[in-house]
Amino acid sequence: MITPQDIRRSMIKMVARTESAHIGGNLSAVEIIHTLYSKVLEVDPARPDWADRDRFVCKGTASAVLYTVLADRGFFPAERLSAYKADGGLFPVTERSELLPGVEASTTSMGRSLSLGIGMALAAQSRERPYQVYVLAGDGECQEGQVWEAATLAPALGLDNLTLIVDHNGFQAFSSSDALMPRSGTGKRFAAFGWDVHDVDGHDGDALADVLLRRRQGPRCVVAHTVKGKGLTFMENDVTWHGRRITRPELAQALRELR
Repeated sequence: MITPQDIRRSMIKMVARTESAHIGGNLSAVEIIHTLYSKVLEVDPARPDWADRDRFVCKGTASAVLYTVLADRGFFPAERLSAYKADGGLFPVTERSELLPGVEASTTSMGRSLSLGIGMALAAQSRERPYQVYVLAGDGECQEGQVWEAATLAPALGLDNLTLIVDHNGFQAFSSSDALMPRSGTGKRFAAFGWDVHDVDGHDGDALADVLLRRRQGPRCVVAHTVKGKGLTFMENDVTWHGRRITRPELAQALRELR
């Protein structure tokens, strides 16, 4: 399977063809999504609608990573990624589930991913199906009130087939996350609602897999500590890379650093 370094190279070249993309938030999520598809998720590219497949609801700002990994797994030909963010195309900057095999949910509206995951997990529970549900949300996204309404509901429903992964990279669209609302208590807040909470290095694939594959009681929250813009020295921890365009000289530097 493609490596995290391969994902970063492919993704940077893909988003460089567009006017803007969520480069920083994609780079912070690379190891998380790579680990899910290489070590955790039970999915079958030949049967994308397999009833007992695991479900993954991706944060909207990590679509470039998701598309790259799905193409590598064989859900669709990699050549089609050249249409990323093309008007009216199949690869919008935030995912839409009706367009591509392997994309489970439309996450254009930030804050709704956990609610979608709860619905999927509840469906599995009520139908006595074995599949697991994984949701990836940003730490900035966790400032949405809908997230916390959902956070109170999942433990009450006893959803032990649900895992929330928080991409805790420290930045949102226009500032650090702490500038608006301190993030230090993210795990404590989920624990207070009854979640099984784990803190982990979000760029350590083995550590992520170890946590994600453990059995537990009730819903699980994995706070994955990451770096926005991870892997590129001129992007790391720089809020301006949430949505700006990468220039040709910057692309050349990125590809040199990712060799």
